[in-house]
Amino acid sequence: MHRRTNARATLNILEAVLLGVVEGVTEFLPISSTGHLTILESLLGHSPDDPDITAFTAIIQVGAVLATLIYFRGDFARLIGAWARGVFSREHRSDINYRQAWAVILGAIPIGIVGLTFKDQIETTLRSLWFVGTALILWSGVMYYADRNATQDRGEKDVTWRDTLIIGVVQCLALIPGVSRSGATMSAGLLRGLDRVTVTKLSFFLSVPALTAAGALQVVTEFDSISKGVGWPATLTATAVSFAVAYVAVAWLLKFIAKHTYSVFIVYRVILGVIVLGLVATNAVPAS
Repeated sequence: MHRRTNARATLNILEAVLLGVVEGVTEFLPISSTGHLTILESLLGHSPDDPDITAFTAIIQVGAVLATLIYFRGDFARLIGAWARGVFSREHRSDINYRQAWAVILGAIPIGIVGLTFKDQIETTLRSLWFVGTALILWSGVMYYADRNATQDRGEKDVTWRDTLIIGVVQCLALIPGVSRSGATMSAGLLRGLDRVTVTKLSFFLSVPALTAAGALQVVTEFDSISKGVGWPATLTATAVSFAVAYVAVAWLLKFIAKHTYSVFIVYRVILGVIVLGLVATNAVPAS
């Protein structure tokens, strides 16, 4: 599909800060960060499917990834260390951390394959607010079912490669803005019998390779588009803000999920989806 040229040129710093805050708050909540960014970018007068805006949206997510890496640095060091020892020494392959590391790696592969295969459609057609609003509402039904039918009888030590592979496949649906990567992975994990804290942490772990690869790809392929469009100062500012805000959001979410269901997120998603579809239907906001 042909992609339009920028409706506006640069992104000012205030807009960058606002988008960075939204990214940091929503990246790990099951309410779709890309969906929120797409909505806000449209309200600010930008075209979400312009190459530089699409690249900007992917790149600032790296800030949230960095927040995850630092917050869970002990867990990542444990998994990476166990994986490295197991790769080079057979005797270490019985370590549960070695198996969990491979499980995370396998779970991250599907979204990479699907993302590259359907890259053009994801960055153009699916950025329409019609898709965002509809996905926010429809996936809320899946989240509701998972939340109400979860047995939660399995913990972190019970996670297998089969669990993460299934969760990784479901994560591919999050390439549709509005579904939510964390919402997809959490719902799939709950339906696999994992408890909420475990699926939330697993969602964080699976986000690292997926979001890092997406951001790096956009830096390489759309460097000039960023330079001529929204600008690197705004992009780097939004990335830094998303890092700071996401770090706080991660800590809050883990505490919240330990004691609550996803009900508040489900209600919010449905209300936002209805509002978005209403704005588009009345031409108050352009669909793309």
